[in-house]
Formats: sequence, structure tokens, C-alpha cells
Amino acid sequence: MSGLAMPKSDAETLGRRAEIVADMRIIVPGEGVVETANEMRAFETDGLTAYRQLPLVVVLPETVAQVSRVLKYCNERSIRVVPRGSGTSLSGGALPLEDAVLLVMSRFNRILAIDYPNRTVVAQPGVTNLGITNAVEQEGFYYAPDPSSQIACSIGGNVAENSGGVHCLKYGLTANNVLGIEMVLMNGEVVRLGGSHLDQEGYDLLGVMTGSEGLLGVVTEVTVRILQKPETARALLIGFPTSEQGAQCVADIIGAGIIPGGMEMMDRPAIHAAEDFVHAGYPLDVEALLIVELDGPSVEVDHLIGLVEAIAHRNGSTTCRISQSEEERLSFWAGRKAAFPAVGRISPDYYCMDGTIPRKELPRVLAGMRDLSEKYGLGVANVFHAGDGNLHPLILYDANVPGELDKAESFGADILRLCVKVGGVLTGEHGVGVEKRDLMPEMFNQIDLDQQMRVKCAFDPNHLLNPGKVFPQLRRCAELGRMHVHRGQVAFPDIPRF
Repeated sequence: MSGLAMPKSDAETLGRRAEIVADMRIIVPGEGVVETANEMRAFETDGLTAYRQLPLVVVLPETVAQVSRVLKYCNERSIRVVPRGSGTSLSGGALPLEDAVLLVMSRFNRILAIDYPNRTVVAQPGVTNLGITNAVEQEGFYYAPDPSSQIACSIGGNVAENSGGVHCLKYGLTANNVLGIEMVLMNGEVVRLGGSHLDQEGYDLLGVMTGSEGLLGVVTEVTVRILQKPETARALLIGFPTSEQGAQCVADIIGAGIIPGGMEMMDRPAIHAAEDFVHAGYPLDVEALLIVELDGPSVEVDHLIGLVEAIAHRNGSTTCRISQSEEERLSFWAGRKAAFPAVGRISPDYYCMDGTIPRKELPRVLAGMRDLSEKYGLGVANVFHAGDGNLHPLILYDANVPGELDKAESFGADILRLCVKVGGVLTGEHGVGVEKRDLMPEMFNQIDLDQQMRVKCAFDPNHLLNPGKVFPQLRRCAELGRMHVHRGQVAFPDIPRF
């Protein structure tokens, strides 16, 4: 992992590897422990494939009791643990450490309960995002957050990263659709937060856990809200001569009080890549393509389509197609959903970024990215959730060319600095992980970071869960002057840390 500073490996833990592996086999018998280098190679990286590292050992538990015992064992022996879901993280959140147990939750893959009257589903964390919708769609329901990786990403990983998707503008991110979780703390304690009821009392610890990137606990069960499919859903495919005109159309649609079910935008490189890959019928003579989906009662959808069409025309649209069937609507989205793999066909490698900005700043940021593209001599394809300003620039590079990966990372860092400069944030749904870790001071001052660290200390005082992620400096809780750890024990351990 050259070029990426990670916590120094613990020599004592590495020296006890054989003992640790043997003990893991006792806790998780059968095929639940993977230890050879060749077998562990499948787990050496996640969706941020620029960085790779073999773990100490891979453990795949099947029960909550096993998760609890693994964490308690590691906590008592000061062994680090990196939780992992499906490994689709694009920020390096599941990147292993050579002295850490990689705790893989993929065997937790069952849906435990479906409650249609209360519109909830209880699922294990290894169930895929799309798997929840597949389980309830025969009754006319679906799970709203739909990241592009929904066919593979797990609901537990969605909770860890607070994932979104094309429909998050109207229906919210994971945080808005998760009602409760069961989780295991680093000391092995099993706790529940929230549930199928409307709201929880006390502090919003569920909100703290959603988006916590595996730093606070390991999720073993998730209760989500499901929605009834709308009566009608239709989409408009709108082309513009410039990205700025498309961006202004987005702002005008929201400014008119219209909240689409989804609103996505692609620039020319992404349009051409997606069309060549999916053949969705995208226009190839435009610089920006906007997909606007409207859902609800038929009369309302027809009325809103007319309003959106008029707004697009005022912003100089050169083409506008309105879906006339469900198949055509899905074809519009097929290209957008396949944009990431499609771009992989036009470049040996690409670096997928994630930052969020105020909608009104879209034209300025797009212009800024063009300037940065010229500065670094690297191409960029833009695909983003236009409605909520969540950008996904895809920086094109060739890892076989010396120095190009470094240039791509510097390019990406400058994009994120620009996002923060215009009033945005470092991430919308991919998380911080290792990718944006060292950029955290661009957005937060030391007081902010210390406060966030105190939350980490309350859950994991020994910093054994997913160390080296999110925080730009690896520090101990005692360094904050608020918690002293002596021989692995905090003062007054019987006092609840919540």
C-alpha cells in the first residue's frame, strides 16, 4: 500500500497469528475461517482497487453469537478488526490491515421478517439492496434507496456508508429508510437501536451508527421501511447543448417546487460510454443529458411532465423524450445505472469520486472540473445525482503509466476541495474511508474532529474497530483529555458509555 499511510502493524499480533487463527477456527468452525494467502486474495481490496493489503485472517461468522465472541476475543487481546460487507465500498472503507481480523458479514444473507401492514422488512446485513425489493415487489412494494451497485451491495454496507441512489432526492438516503438495527460492540455486547416502531426515545444513536463506516460497531440485523409502488412513474430524457444549461434546468425544476422521484445528469463522455454499452437510445449530439422521473397519480404526473418540459425548453434543451411505457422508462435508467461499468470500456482505469454541493453551484463546479482536467491532463466523465447535488466524477487514467494514479488522486482531491469551497461536503454516500481521510481538515477544524473522535472513544475506547479510516490522525482516547484507558480498561467500566 505504497503512498497510503496506515496504522503501524502490531508485531506481537503478527507473531501470534497461528494461535489467533486456531482460536478463530474454534469460534467459527467449518469453512468460516480463510487463512492462506491465495484464498485471502479475494478479500485484499474493496471497490477502491488502487489499494490492496492481505489481512491477518478472514473470518466469516454465521450467527450473532459468533460475531460477539470474535469481537470480545479480539478486544481482550488488543487485536484489530476490520468489518466488511460485500466489498463494494468506493472509499476503501473495507481495506484490510495485515495485523487485523477481517470480519466478513456475507453469510448473514437471510430476510428474517416481512410486515406488509406496518411496511417493514427485517433483514440480515448480508442481504443485497436489490434483494429486499425482490422479496416484496410481488405485493407492490419496494425499498427506495437504490445505489448503482444495488445488485451487489449489502444492506449492512448501506447502513455503514449511508448510501443513496437515484431515488434519494424524493425518498431519502439510507438514514431516512432504516428504522432499527441490532449491532455488536467491540466488547462483544449485543445492543438494539430503534425497531419497527415509529421513533425511539433518547439520543439518536441510530443516526450516529448510520454512516459510521464500521468504526463504532458491527451491524447484525437491519429493519427498513418499504414503500408502496406509485400508481404511475414516467421519465423524461432531456438533452442540452452545455452542461451549464442542464445544471440550471435542475435548479429551476427544484425552484418551481417540483420534487422528482429521481433526477440524474451525465455529460458527453458518460453519455457516449453508456449508449455504446446499453443502447438505451441516448442522443449523442448533446453535451449534457438529464433524466427526470416523476411518480404519483397519473393526473399529477401528466401535469408535472408538462411543467418540466416547459422548464427544459426555457433552458435551451435540444431534445426531449418522454417515456411511453414501463419498458422505455427502464431503458432510460438502464444507461444511467450502467454508467460506471460503461466508462470502464473507454479507459484502462478510472477513479470514482463522490462529493456533494449546493445545486446552484453545479455550473461553477462543472466549469472548475473542466479547468482541472486541463491542468492534470486527464479526462473526466461526470455522472451525478443532480437533484441533491451529489457528484460522481469519474477521472480517467492508466495505472500502467508511471505517475498517472498520483495525478488522478491529486485531481480528485482538488475536486473535493472545490466542493467544500462552494459550500458542499466531502462525501454524499461513498463515505470517507481512506480515500478522503486526509482531506477531513479541509472541512472540519480540530475542535470538530476532536468531538467526532470522542464519539468513537465512547463506542471503541481502544481503537480496534477499523483503525486508519476516516480520521486523518490515529490517536488514542487519552490524548483528548477526556478518557483514560489503563491496561485495556476505561475508568468506571460499569457506567454506560452512551
